[in-house]
Amino acid sequence: MTHSDLALRIHTASHLTGRFTLRSGRTATEYFDKYRFEADPVLLDEIARRMAPLVPSGTEVLAGLEMGGIPVVTALGRHTGLPCAFVRKGAKPYGTCRLAEGAEVAERRVLVVEDVVTSGGQIVLSTADLRGLGAQVGEALCVIDREQGGAAALAAEGIELLSLLTAEGLRLAAAAEREHGGRDHM
Repeated sequence: MTHSDLALRIHTASHLTGRFTLRSGRTATEYFDKYRFEADPVLLDEIARRMAPLVPSGTEVLAGLEMGGIPVVTALGRHTGLPCAFVRKGAKPYGTCRLAEGAEVAERRVLVVEDVVTSGGQIVLSTADLRGLGAQVGEALCVIDREQGGAAALAAEGIELLSLLTAEGLRLAAAAEREHGGRDHM
């Protein structure tokens, strides 16, 4: 499967049109429903396989953000062999009362993993929390960068955004498929 084939599969599985309110509060007429590609085990595995080479050298822990980053980080961990931490939006008030479950993040180089990035707001918040726990975070990796300011917002916080695909790349793959008569590449 080529990179374009993967982009087309993700677009086909997850692209919706309508009126949507995003986490950032923005409204959009186009939406990538991450749960549609995360719920497909074969597609999710291929996504993780393609993301593995993007993991920066020296990364010690993969940190998936609640909730969409959790399936992605788990699949990515299978392909990299790196331990995973599961990062909550807030520490739970019971049990272990931890913000980051799973692998220990203190004094380790941590890569934040997310599914779709728009404004980067949750990555900024979660990175601050992880850094407060002693994690060294310099990069975040996502499946889809919507290209709506997330990379710039993260850069302002000292976080480089790495992405497997962009919204524009997904649109181009779908347009190329329409132009070539809908032949099946999968």
